[in-house]
Amino acid sequence: MNQFILASQSPRRKELLDLAGYSYEIHASQLKEEINRNLSPAENVQWLAEQKANDIHTKHPNAVVIGADTIVALDGTCLGKPKDQADASEMLQLLSGKTHQVLTGVTIQSENRKETFYESTEVTFWTLTQQEIDRYIKTGEPLDKAGSYGIQGKGALFVQKIAGDYFSVVGLPIAKTAKVLQTFGITPF
Repeated sequence: MNQFILASQSPRRKELLDLAGYSYEIHASQLKEEINRNLSPAENVQWLAEQKANDIHTKHPNAVVIGADTIVALDGTCLGKPKDQADASEMLQLLSGKTHQVLTGVTIQSENRKETFYESTEVTFWTLTQQEIDRYIKTGEPLDKAGSYGIQGKGALFVQKIAGDYFSVVGLPIAKTAKVLQTFGITPF
């Protein structure tokens, strides 16, 4: 079986690959994640995922490498990870009472092939009070999450409904990823 590498230190992506039963190594890409304002949200997540996969693949050319990135988009504008608590508060205020998109881009790269795709899920938030936002920020949870919330954590309390792949919102569309990984000869359990 081919060496399989996750080019991310995301605990959520690790958890999803573990849940699915994959055997893999982690070699996190150290590339700085910067949103390119000239690209659409879908182009951005695919470009970022490809950069991460390529960074690790150049160091492990015989492996199958998976890179992924998640972006929250509201009205076509990308919301990345917040810079600080004030930025997190501003993002959550923007998302309050609205439907936004969570896009996760994935690149799977081997010696002779590369597949890049993305999944988009719509998430609708309840209307949030400033007190709810402040309490949530004090937990520290939103500070390392795209859009300043984690649907798999306390941020779930803000979600009124979703339309699409829940696991993509968490950080990896695991079912679609598994189908593509199979074409690279990587299977779980």
